[in-house]
Amino acid sequence: MKITFLTTDDPIYLPAFYEHVLGKYGEQIQAVYSVPPLYKNQTALQAALRYYKTFGLTAALGLGARIGMVAVRGQSIASICKKHGVAYELVPDVNAEQFRQRLREAGTDLLISVSCPQIFKKPLIELPKLGCLNIHGAILPHYRGVLPSFWMLANQEKNAGVSIYYVNEKIDAGELCGQRIFEILPGESLDSFITRSKAIAAELLLEVLGRIEDGTITQSPLNLAEGSYYSWPDQEAVKRFRANGHSVW
Repeated sequence: MKITFLTTDDPIYLPAFYEHVLGKYGEQIQAVYSVPPLYKNQTALQAALRYYKTFGLTAALGLGARIGMVAVRGQSIASICKKHGVAYELVPDVNAEQFRQRLREAGTDLLISVSCPQIFKKPLIELPKLGCLNIHGAILPHYRGVLPSFWMLANQEKNAGVSIYYVNEKIDAGELCGQRIFEILPGESLDSFITRSKAIAAELLLEVLGRIEDGTITQSPLNLAEGSYYSWPDQEAVKRFRANGHSVW
């Protein structure tokens, strides 16, 4: 398989994910393309202000400290790709015709989205012959949308999960091909929860890739009518999250 990843430039949680996956499938991975970790044409300042207004000063300072710490260590997706000899590049728009042409010329068989914030359009989805996968940190069809990790903690769920599915043009919708459920720990921080979730996601992806290779992959449609969808947290949700004994860091 010729595999290409579409991701976002997250230096905190995703380097460990790619370390695990590239260590197993590095020879089959053509490239990792990263887009800015911003939604709806935000600037970096606007994203930082939204985070501060939502989670408060302590959480914002914690995020800044964590980013500074990983920068000092040289931790990044780019460094992991370099270590494993996989091309890494920043791209502005994964749906652009110029980018799709590059994928066609490379003969990409499988696209895998990992935290990529851009909504994929039909020409991109239909380009690879083996399909386009997305990894979502929840038990789909429940907790579609933004920050499922936060919402599960805010809603006092006992279990969480990771889902891998073949995407369509809707958000967090398509054909489920892999899912793993795990327990949420009492008083767990959002940071430790996301760290565990990404590690489980890496293991699940390796299982899914193995099933694609040996022809045993199965698919089942996600029934969105049975699920739920969440947007960016509001202040009431943050209060509930903290009242349940959770913190961001």
